[in-house]
Amino acid sequence: MDFEESSSTKLASREFLAVVLAGFGNELLPLTSDHGDEPCPKALLPIANRPMIDYPLTWLEQSGITEVLLICPTAHRSRISHHIHSDTSSSSYPSLHVDVQTYDETQNLTVGTCTVLKHFSHRIQQDFVLLPCDFIPPAGLTLTSLLNKYRIESHLDGAIVTACWYQAQRPEKGAVPEDWGSAPTAIPIVWDRQSGTLLHVDTLDDLDRNGEELELRMSLLSRYARTSLSSRYQDSHVYVCKKSVLDVLHRKAEFDSFREEFVPWLCKLHYQRTKQQKYSKTLQPSQANVSQVLALRHSTLYSGLTYGGHHPPDDSTDSPTHKPMPLSGPPSPIGHIDDGIPAVSLRVGLIVHEGGFAGRANNLPTLLELNRHFLSLTTYALPTDPENRSLINVKSQISNDSMVGTSTKVGERTTIKRSVIGKHCVIGRSVRIVGCILLDHCVVGDGAKLDGSILGKNTKVGAKAELVRCLTQAGYEVDAAGSFKHEKLEISDWTAGRDEDAGNEESDSGGDDETDEEE
Repeated sequence: MDFEESSSTKLASREFLAVVLAGFGNELLPLTSDHGDEPCPKALLPIANRPMIDYPLTWLEQSGITEVLLICPTAHRSRISHHIHSDTSSSSYPSLHVDVQTYDETQNLTVGTCTVLKHFSHRIQQDFVLLPCDFIPPAGLTLTSLLNKYRIESHLDGAIVTACWYQAQRPEKGAVPEDWGSAPTAIPIVWDRQSGTLLHVDTLDDLDRNGEELELRMSLLSRYARTSLSSRYQDSHVYVCKKSVLDVLHRKAEFDSFREEFVPWLCKLHYQRTKQQKYSKTLQPSQANVSQVLALRHSTLYSGLTYGGHHPPDDSTDSPTHKPMPLSGPPSPIGHIDDGIPAVSLRVGLIVHEGGFAGRANNLPTLLELNRHFLSLTTYALPTDPENRSLINVKSQISNDSMVGTSTKVGERTTIKRSVIGKHCVIGRSVRIVGCILLDHCVVGDGAKLDGSILGKNTKVGAKAELVRCLTQAGYEVDAAGSFKHEKLEISDWTAGRDEDAGNEESDSGGDDETDEEE
């Protein structure tokens, strides 16, 4: 029996509240554009035929956390609530109590994470885990490892936040059209490997002021002479936070972005004495006694949690051979005041995860890459029950690295390769689909060809039409024999084209009538 895991799981249910943020997803347009009066919530966009919000909720459930505050735009509440509380096997979380709350926001006027947290702070009465609806964690990273690191370090050396950054996979060159946007730009971070402390995150102001060089204070470098610098990691936007962080956030009314503004500011509390003295009373760090400090610094458990179990205590300047960790453990960030009593610093803990595929599905390139990643793990993911299998013609050719949802019909002589086909779709005869993602309820006519495209929900593709690296808004209709390459197809453009064609026809008809009258 794993006593450590079971005790941590029981403790998490009382100790932490999970705050899950689900926004509009403007970077995923037109997939998140409304379908008529029906919204298309970002949180319900599927990845490998599973709504993306299911991945972080499953992650939370596995950690033992039971209370979840899910915050979404008002327009999305009905659909998200229906999904969360449905009885389907893919979205049933018997141990989670999910409280869905909304805020007034539109796709043209969005608010930042800091603003949302300040608005809902009265509902957060304990330490909390902040995470987005779009983070797909790697198989080798458990939320429990973050919680354990926070538990120990918040008592040992004043950690007020524990963050998680991961090594992002870059898409293959040319795999995604340029007009779909680019993968998020990597942000330089500075951290101490031994203590697992995030020391500096470049802000937009830093980049504007000096985009060529990294500016660090001497007070930081004098305290950490051997820091690590990298720009190949990305922020998961998963943070384990002390409740008192919200009190400081209310005092910083000018902050809107949690990652771009608040976290870089929190890092400065660790080595800027003036800020630390000003805010230490508000944050009320746990004061560890000397015996706890010595015991934890010498314990193998603390050493493993310091590194998160994912990043070796190794520096690029060291020899290739891993050096054994000194018996005394990593240098503690705990300082000492004049009477010899340890003075606990205010610091941001960090787990840097390498290995395994992870990503945030908050942009089109990453959404496509995540789907392709899950396809690489599957082997012929077709419905297993006879009723659904009977809808797939035996003469169709579906490769082992493809996925077909339930209640989807596939016609004869149709070829599907490296693609995800959603639920309740109808694929005609002699269709060719390569490297595509089709959301639910799509209809593809006979003889159509789709290559490297993503079709929004309820898209209809006419017979013998051809789409190459295209995106469609939900409900878009491609005319028979229509051909599009490298385009974002939105309903407003489609209806405008239809209206224009109709106007031209009326104009031509009117001209003929005038000629007849003259004759």
